[in-house]
Amino acid sequence: MENHESIGRLISCIYRYGQFHIAKKLEFYKIGRGQFSFLMILYNCDGVNQENIAKNLRMDKSTAARAVQKLMKEGYVIKERDPSDKRAYNVFLTEKAKIIKPKIIKILSEGTETLLSDFTQDERKIFTKFLKKIVKNIDQHCSIGG
Repeated sequence: MENHESIGRLISCIYRYGQFHIAKKLEFYKIGRGQFSFLMILYNCDGVNQENIAKNLRMDKSTAARAVQKLMKEGYVIKERDPSDKRAYNVFLTEKAKIIKPKIIKILSEGTETLLSDFTQDERKIFTKFLKKIVKNIDQHCSIGG
């Protein structure tokens, strides 16, 4: 292979752009780049166990706890004891979080559209397929999330 371009560096550039875009756009709502992922999971499945959110996002429990605390402080989520496991908490969206859902979805869509602006539909599908394959490979070879 002639070109030794680092895939990790390229992925890092994409990640940094995405984080910058999200942080800048969500600043108005006082939602940090570390919290919007939690909202996205809760938009799909409100009332999820906090530990399951951490696993889904491939992050450690303490990072997840800090993100939930920040979202609680800003009035976007509440925690309740899990009735089936008194040691665990389920996280629920507040009305404030539900109201801004379309705005958050739009912000994320705009970021994705910027990243893929000159891709054809077929290229987008193939690129997404490759990214999912990379994530699968990482999942099989690494243990993340404590």
